[in-house]
Amino acid sequence: MKRRSLPVKNLIRRPGRTFALILLTVFLSLSVLGGTVIVSSLRQGLNSLEARLGADIIVLPSSAQSKVSFEKLFLQGTAGAFYMDASVLDEVLQTPGVEAAAPQTFLASLKADCCSVKIQVIGIDPDKDFTVRPWIAESYAREIGPMEVVVGCKVEAEVGEIIRIYDERCKAVARLAPTGTGLDTAVYCSMETMGVLLQAAEAKGISHKITSDDDSRISAVYVKVREGADIDQVSSRLNSHIRKVTAVRTRSMITQVSDSLAGITRTIGVLIAAVWALTVIILLIVFAMMTAERRREFAVLRLIGMSRRALSGLLLTESTLCSAAGALIGAAFAFTLVLPFTALIEQSLGLPYLTPDWKTVLGYAAATVLITVLIGSISSAYAAWKLSRTDPGTALREGT
Repeated sequence: MKRRSLPVKNLIRRPGRTFALILLTVFLSLSVLGGTVIVSSLRQGLNSLEARLGADIIVLPSSAQSKVSFEKLFLQGTAGAFYMDASVLDEVLQTPGVEAAAPQTFLASLKADCCSVKIQVIGIDPDKDFTVRPWIAESYAREIGPMEVVVGCKVEAEVGEIIRIYDERCKAVARLAPTGTGLDTAVYCSMETMGVLLQAAEAKGISHKITSDDDSRISAVYVKVREGADIDQVSSRLNSHIRKVTAVRTRSMITQVSDSLAGITRTIGVLIAAVWALTVIILLIVFAMMTAERRREFAVLRLIGMSRRALSGLLLTESTLCSAAGALIGAAFAFTLVLPFTALIEQSLGLPYLTPDWKTVLGYAAATVLITVLIGSISSAYAAWKLSRTDPGTALREGT
């Protein structure tokens, strides 16, 4: 019998034992890679959300919170429609400490024939906006023209394609990078285009809280605070001096999201650590039992000339083969169970969720396979060391 084929033959000869070893490493690889991808996606989603906000404070109608929580406003996009008088913009600009203010108007979510999901139409003022334009500029350098729209990454419309909103033809001039939030299903347009869409909605008998000839209503004002000014003080001034509005500091919302993320990350980390510890303990027990069970087999191999080093290498090779097979199968299961269901995971967690690129995910997979194989090898190393110190004659006598 060739020595190189001996580990494989041993594994095939005992399929039950081999299957159990592979199953343990599958569970370890699946939990480590799946948990790592989920945690990384949550962190990347939070970083993307923070980068996209671009404002220190958001001013909303006081009635908005009864329709949608402010946290949901960030995490799921602008769900619903709420409005306040456009004169609020001038009052915000006159508030000490305010450097810039940009209005936005939200049109309630609708099912457009271009999309498999509901979309949110958001009107911006290109002359005043400082939050969305830098984001749009990453993929489109020009200003948004009449009946032109910029679509989120989950809106099923390619650049240059004509989409119909309330039967109005709008040209998609740019597609935005993913954020891992509800903003990925938003459509951005100018205030002029928003008026045309409202008029089209009225023609179809669809009623909104604002009309096409009502240009005195806005949904929110995004505020940039002057350098050196205290954001909390500016927020307090806005809340105390402007009636029927609520000024919310964006950092406080990010902190709340970050705290939720930290709690989930800790939970996943504890679970992964528990799986690691449990798997290592079980593998140590399994290899110890396996070595005791095969004492006579190993003794015979020693008597026919196999060295202690070669015998230890045999056991390490068997464990490495099982660990490698289990790690690869576990990684494949992680790809199957985690990556195709990102939208469902995002919806279930209620947090920004942005999956890393393929290179990063493959890097996580390679590291997981390496760690799993290493754990399997380390678990068998003690059994191999103990085996190498056993006298073959004694082992044979004990087995008789």
